[in-house]
Amino acid sequence: MKYEDLSKEIIDGVGGKENVNSVVHCTTRLRFKLKDEGLAKTEKLKTTDGVITVVQSGGQYQIVIGNHVADVYDDLIKVGGFQDGGSVPDDYGEKSDMSLLDRFIDLVSGIFTPILGPLCAAGMIKGFTAMFVAFGWITATSGSYLILHAIGDGFFYFFPVLLGFTSANKFKVDKFVGMAIGAVLCYPDIVAINSSKTVLYTLFKGTFFASDIHTTFFGIPVIMMNYTSSVIPIILAVWFASHVEKWAKKVIPDVVKTFLVPFVTLVITLPVTFIVIGPIATWLSTAVSDVTVAIYNFSPIFAGILMGAFWQVFVMFGLHWGFVAVMLTNLASKGYDPIVVLAFAASFAQTGVVLAMTLQTKNKKTRSIGIPAVISGIFGVTEPAIYGLSLPRKRPFILSCIAAAVGGGLLGFLGTKTYIYGGLGIFAFPSYINSKTGIDMAFYGSIIAAFVATILGFALQAIFGKNYVDIEPEAATAGASTVSQVENSVDESNTKAIFNKATTLASPLSGKLIQLSEIDDKVFASGAMGKGIAIDPTEGVIYAPADGEIVLAFPTGHAVGLRTTDGADLLMHIGMDTVNLEGKGFEILVKQGNQVKLGTPLVKFDIAAIKAAGYSVVTPLVVTNSKNYHELKIITDKSEVTKNEALLELS
Repeated sequence: MKYEDLSKEIIDGVGGKENVNSVVHCTTRLRFKLKDEGLAKTEKLKTTDGVITVVQSGGQYQIVIGNHVADVYDDLIKVGGFQDGGSVPDDYGEKSDMSLLDRFIDLVSGIFTPILGPLCAAGMIKGFTAMFVAFGWITATSGSYLILHAIGDGFFYFFPVLLGFTSANKFKVDKFVGMAIGAVLCYPDIVAINSSKTVLYTLFKGTFFASDIHTTFFGIPVIMMNYTSSVIPIILAVWFASHVEKWAKKVIPDVVKTFLVPFVTLVITLPVTFIVIGPIATWLSTAVSDVTVAIYNFSPIFAGILMGAFWQVFVMFGLHWGFVAVMLTNLASKGYDPIVVLAFAASFAQTGVVLAMTLQTKNKKTRSIGIPAVISGIFGVTEPAIYGLSLPRKRPFILSCIAAAVGGGLLGFLGTKTYIYGGLGIFAFPSYINSKTGIDMAFYGSIIAAFVATILGFALQAIFGKNYVDIEPEAATAGASTVSQVENSVDESNTKAIFNKATTLASPLSGKLIQLSEIDDKVFASGAMGKGIAIDPTEGVIYAPADGEIVLAFPTGHAVGLRTTDGADLLMHIGMDTVNLEGKGFEILVKQGNQVKLGTPLVKFDIAAIKAAGYSVVTPLVVTNSKNYHELKIITDKSEVTKNEALLELS
C-alpha cells in the first residue's frame, strides 16, 4: 500500500468516501463524481504532496497525480472501499448537451484511444526497421527485415479490422460484426480486384471521380478501392451497420436473433459499403487530405508556427483529436502526413522550460514535480509539466508555446513529414524516415527542431521566467472548460496583504439587490470568490462599474472581468451555470485588454431567453481581491438600484 497515506488525504479532501458517487482514472488524473463538490477541500488538496493540481470540469472533480496515477488509484480503491471503475480515455467527460465539435472529438477519441498503445508500438517497430535499413544494419531482403516489417506493418495493413472493433464499441454494435466488416475490406480477393487488369468500363470518365469498374454485384457496378490501412470507410460502414442491426433486432424474432441479426447486418452492410459508402468515404478522405496538404503547401513555415504555438492548447481542450484524424487520413491516402508533425517540437519546448524551472526553484515540491516531469517530457508525455508547473504560473507556459512555434516553423521550413503513426518524444524520430529515400535533411530537421525548441525553451525561461517559478500558482488551471477555472484566474496570485486605496463602484445593472450569501451558488455564496453583492436585473445590459481594463471577456459572454484604475479586481457573472448556454442569448461587447470608462456597455443578454432555457439571471458582482481591502460596504439603502448608481465602497 505504497500510496495509502496519500489515498487517505485525497478521500478526506473530496469530502469523505460518503461524498463520492464514483471514481475512475485516465493517464494522469483521478476523476471523481462527487455528490456535492462544495464539500471538497480543494485548496488543501492542491498543496498536498503527491497532488499536482485540481481541475473541476464537465461534472468531474479531477485530481491530477501524474504518470503513476494507476498505482495511486489501486490503493485509493482499497483504502476507500470504492467500486473499481477502471481506466478511461484522457478526454473522458459528460456526454450530454455536447456541441457538434465536442461530439466529433468524442467520436474520434473514443474510436482511437483504445488502440493508441499498440498503434504507437507498431509504428515504432516499423520506424526502427526503416532506420535499421537506412543505417545498413539489415537489408530489405533479409529475414530479419521481413519479420520486423510484418510486426510493424501488420497492424496498419489490417487497421480496418481493429477499427471495426473499436467503432463497434463506440456505435453499440456487436464487436465481432464490426471486426467481420473490417476483415472483409481487407480480404485478399477483394484487395486483388482493385489491382485487376480487367476493366469492364469507366464510370464518371473525365472527372475527379473517374473510376474503373472491375466487377459488379448482381449487375450493380462496384467502384473498388484499396481499403487496407484505411480509416474513414470502416468507421462509416460500422456506423451504418449500427442502424441496420438496430432495425434487425426489432423485426427478427428472439428465437433466431443470435444468428439472423448478424446475418442481416453483414449481408446488407457490406454490399452497401462496397457500392456506396466505401467510394464516397475514400473520395472524402482524399479531399480532406488534399485540402490539408494544400494549406500546408501555401506556407509550410507559417503552418508550422501556428501548429507549434497552439498545439499544447489544442491538447488541453481535446481539439488535437481532429488533427489526429486528419493525420491518419493523410497516411492512408498519401503515405505521409505533413501536418501533425509540425507540433513535434512542442513537447521538447515544454521540457526545456520545465528543466530550467527545476534548476531555478528553491521549493522542494516544485523540484519533486519538475524532475519526473522533465523525464516524462523527453518521452513525449507533458501533462505533469503543463498542469503541475508551467500552466499555473502562466508565463512559463507562454514561453514554451513560443519555443514550440519556432520549432514548428523549422519543421515546416525543412519539410519534415511523418510516414507512420509512431511513438512520442524521442521515440518519434524513426517515424520521420522515408522508407523509399532513407535518411535525408527532412529527418535531420526533426532532430534540429527538437534541439532548438529545447534550448530555446530553457533560455526563455532562464531569462524571462525566473521570477515566476516560486510564486504561488494561481488557483485556476487553464485547460479546464468550466467557468470556475476562468473566474478564479481573474487574480488569485496576489498572496500578500497589500491593501489597495479606497474606491467606489457603481452598479453595473438595473435591478433588485440580493445579498451574495443568499444566491443559489455555493461558490459565490460562500465568499470563496471574494466579497460583493448580487443583482437580479431588469435590463439586459451590463455596464462597467468603474474606469479600468477588461481582464476577462469570456467568449460565451456570460462573464466579464474588470481591473479598475484603482486596482480593484471585479468579476461580473450573468446568471448561474449559464456557461452551458454556449453563448446563446449573450453578446459580448468588449475584448480582453480594452480600456473602458464608467458606464461603458460590456455585455448584452436576453433575460427572457435565458430564463426560458431554465437558468437564473441573478448576477454577482464580486471583488475577487477583496482581501486587499479592510472593508466592503453597500452605500445605498434601497432594495433596487439603477445602472451607474453608486453601490459599493471599498475602504
